[in-house]
Amino acid sequence: MPTLPPTTDKPAAGARRQHAGGGEPEEPDATQSVARAGGVDKGVQRRELGVFLRSRRERIRPEEVGLAPGGRRRTPGLRREEVALIAGVGVTWYTWLEQGRDINVSAQVLEAVSNTLRLDRQERNHLYTLAGVRLGPATGECAALPGAVQRMLDAVSPYPAIVLNSRYDILAFNDAYCEVVLDIREIPVEERNMLWLTFVSKEWRCRFSDAESIKVHLVAGYRAAIADHLGEHDWQDLTQRLLAGSPQFAEQWERYEVAAPSTRIKVLEHPTAGMLRIEPAIMWLSQLGQTRATVYTAADEDTETKLRALVPPGS
Repeated sequence: MPTLPPTTDKPAAGARRQHAGGGEPEEPDATQSVARAGGVDKGVQRRELGVFLRSRRERIRPEEVGLAPGGRRRTPGLRREEVALIAGVGVTWYTWLEQGRDINVSAQVLEAVSNTLRLDRQERNHLYTLAGVRLGPATGECAALPGAVQRMLDAVSPYPAIVLNSRYDILAFNDAYCEVVLDIREIPVEERNMLWLTFVSKEWRCRFSDAESIKVHLVAGYRAAIADHLGEHDWQDLTQRLLAGSPQFAEQWERYEVAAPSTRIKVLEHPTAGMLRIEPAIMWLSQLGQTRATVYTAADEDTETKLRALVPPGS
């Protein structure tokens, strides 16, 4: 994980905390504390929340929210007190939220902050996750895939298909994916991670024409997913290895962008078949938590013909 600013000291035991809507402070109430995902380091999660809020606050110009742009500003974007004013929450409360203090927060207040910071859907979901407020039922990860999943991947040939978990580990693939995109059969099992292959490994030169855009989107997707796994060893280890192994990953990681998996048409330059236009179809395997299967279908008749020539029936 990147170095984060230290958390300020918590209020002394018995100190009163300002309530989310401003006004008079109130005593901490354990029954109002936000729920955290099991196994997540709460301190790390709160600090990550503060970094995210600051990054979103600093990208908004005062005039975009109807404020005068004048006056000297030490940092770009909105001030904390301006966010608090527009969101209708207490300045002290919002300051403590950015500082990583252990304070109570509700979905209603998060929604007000989200609207003030003009968060898109994915960023809003990320905010809720870091704050420990569930938008839906908790889901678990499952690395063991039922045999039916592999049979499904084989059945969609000649379309390339792959199964990834939220950490971008490659859990399954079909022969068409190996023929068209990357021969994963040649990759050691311990390196079968899409982020590792894209940023660090020498085994794969990305054939997609928008390779740089794909890299940005990969990091943003990983940043969004890690909010549910802060403090978990496997995620920390992968992040540290990526930061150490790829300056490009490190630079993009510091941007703090978040995104959902993309379904836009991709253009791939195959060494023998030439240009292929493929469109991802994402299927969430709900019984396996955040695991998803992506099938790359042909976006035009020319690509359909080329795929069927590259991957003959029964291969």
